Amino acid sequence: MIVTLTTNPSLDRTVSLGAPLRIGDVQAALGAREDAGGKGINVARVVAAAGRPTLAVLPLDPTDPFAGALNATGIPVQTVPHDGATRANITIADDVGTTTKLNLPGAMLTEADAAALTAAVVAASEGAEWLVLAGSLAPGLREDYYVTVIESVRSAWGASAPRIAVDTSGPALAAAVASGRPDLIKPNDEELAELAGRDLDAALSLPEAVAAIAGDLVPGAVGAALVTLGGDGAVLVTADGCWHGTPPPTRVRSTVGAGDSSLAGYLLAETAGAAPEDRLRSGIRYGSAAASLPGTQPPTPNDLSTGDVPVRRLLQQDNPTTGGHRD
Repeated sequence: MIVTLTTNPSLDRTVSLGAPLRIGDVQAALGAREDAGGKGINVARVVAAAGRPTLAVLPLDPTDPFAGALNATGIPVQTVPHDGATRANITIADDVGTTTKLNLPGAMLTEADAAALTAAVVAASEGAEWLVLAGSLAPGLREDYYVTVIESVRSAWGASAPRIAVDTSGPALAAAVASGRPDLIKPNDEELAELAGRDLDAALSLPEAVAAIAGDLVPGAVGAALVTLGGDGAVLVTADGCWHGTPPPTRVRSTVGAGDSSLAGYLLAETAGAAPEDRLRSGIRYGSAAASLPGTQPPTPNDLSTGDVPVRRLLQQDNPTTGGHRD
């Protein structure tokens, strides 16, 4: 079972254009679609599409029309009642795969809402293999809310607590890494650099620069890091080594949700007992498949490319913090 938490869900509206977006002009759209979204929900949709057990936990106003879109996904959910409509995110995708995204603020959550949401996650996590804390924090939640959830889940279930993956950015990610010691983080390269408070080393290739920063976090602060690089693939750093994978040829239609699908693909392989290289391959295949689909449509196993996903082991740089050298 993979449980996900989405504190700030969204109704994702995607508009498809047949030409590049012209700012300030009037354009006809080819079509549009709406999906129940939010990073944790996206992960759960991919897991469910692969036929694996999952449960998505989220706050939801009982009168919110978002419930209809959520029910249409068919995924098992545990909703926590609160007052306030789910936000809408707007994505404009043109014919060459360029994505423009406008994210609206979500509904405010009170301290009572936060406590109820934490309690729901703790209960849902019983017997789970992974708990995924994903996406931006809803307005009203403290920056260290994910740390509160991590501590509550581990306190409740002890040695049988699920492993915890965190996919967020900014202060929420910094707090989780500083105090929560998650088992896995999934930033992109920009989010990783922001977390580290330093630029990627321009003297290195992108995968090597990412590995150098992630290597400072693994395994001391986090168990592992899956860093997505868009068209450049992804880097996986664990206590046992570091790998870079390159995606198969992909016609990009929308990048929205691709990172979420990468995380889901990685976890699907990990829970099946795959080796690190194959976990990385699975994450890249799922992310590439998501990018080839419109909107935030979750890829199924049938959508995965059969093209090669080359994976090579990287030699990590000396760690200036510890003075050590890790292969």
